[in-house]
Amino acid sequence: MNIVVCIKQVPDVSDVRINPETHTLIREGVPSIINPFDMYAIEEGIRLRERFGGKVTVLTMGPPQAEAALRDAVSMGADDAVLLSDRAFAGSDTLATSYTLSMAIRKFGSLDVVICGKQAIDG
Repeated sequence: MNIVVCIKQVPDVSDVRINPETHTLIREGVPSIINPFDMYAIEEGIRLRERFGGKVTVLTMGPPQAEAALRDAVSMGADDAVLLSDRAFAGSDTLATSYTLSMAIRKFGSLDVVICGKQAIDG
């Protein structure tokens, strides 16, 4: 069974601050973690692989720092990890992000399951 799990790196909510003027998250100096709902998706992908065989590939889109999240996913048991990173992706909204991820998923070829977390904790 070939499985892709989409993950997102999000700010650690215990250190989040809000810009009082723009009402947006201040990410500078805030450590990032794998979105907790995506952690469940990784765990489920690994369970499916253990039950049916195959390979779990973790996919994320983000800056080069997102490699840390991919390393964490591999340390959990994922077989492979792919980072989509380009300055052109900066500031992508939900539509642009989902389109980019879907195009990458199509390039994987034959897949049995794509798993995503329920939602991102950063909006």
